[in-house]
Amino acid sequence: MNYENRLYMVLYPNTALIASQLEPKMFAKHYTSGSSRHYSGKLVFAEVDVDYRNDYFDIENMLKELMPHEDGRLKATKFIASYRVLEHVDFSAIGRLYLSTEEGHCIGLDRGEHDISHAETIRIYAEIAPMRLLVMSKLTPPEFGKRITKPGHTKAAPKQFYTQLNIDIPEFLKEFEQNPFKPSPVAALHPSTIRDAFLDLTTSPEKNSKGLSLDSNLDSISYRQLKHGFTFATEGENIFYPLPSQREIEAKNLKFWRTM
Repeated sequence: MNYENRLYMVLYPNTALIASQLEPKMFAKHYTSGSSRHYSGKLVFAEVDVDYRNDYFDIENMLKELMPHEDGRLKATKFIASYRVLEHVDFSAIGRLYLSTEEGHCIGLDRGEHDISHAETIRIYAEIAPMRLLVMSKLTPPEFGKRITKPGHTKAAPKQFYTQLNIDIPEFLKEFEQNPFKPSPVAALHPSTIRDAFLDLTTSPEKNSKGLSLDSNLDSISYRQLKHGFTFATEGENIFYPLPSQREIEAKNLKFWRTM
């Protein structure tokens, strides 16, 4: 039987380093619907170089145990670690980033350049792993990553994975003022929470960021609501995975597009 051992770093809904004999799309399908312990919701994971080693992980021994089942089925998951995973994975070892819908439809993203030339001055970020706050901020995406990974900062982590939401906050608040029953652009947030945070930031020059929620809850956010893509950040370094346009996704992966 031909198969290839792989390493996957799951970033959402949990964090884990997993050895698997499944190719990425089959791994996504198994994780969302093929296991007796399956999770119902989005899945975000990255492929890690199978030759990557770090003393924090027992990768070598786990790979030796990665054997097909007696009936010939490939081994889907062999958990290597589920704590402080991203912190101990070098960015140079991270390959493609994969997004999966609840139905298991999956697309892969490659690294690219981050276009931050847009005129918006206040943005909403969804932290995904390991911290999961929803934050409104005046900072650009690279500046935001630098802040939340700054050593000694009380709300920082050594490494962080996050995304920006595609929300025109001033336009929404203008419409909300005219129609107090207008639904929030973020399902988990009441419109008044967005309004109050925006007013706080615009009237307090010394403030750069304002927390909106203790849980970004990516399941409540459509992939269509994302602004640019996804960022991995650490002190002095970040890597970015741009999200293709919806037209491009529709042309290349109709099933994902329909459920994204």
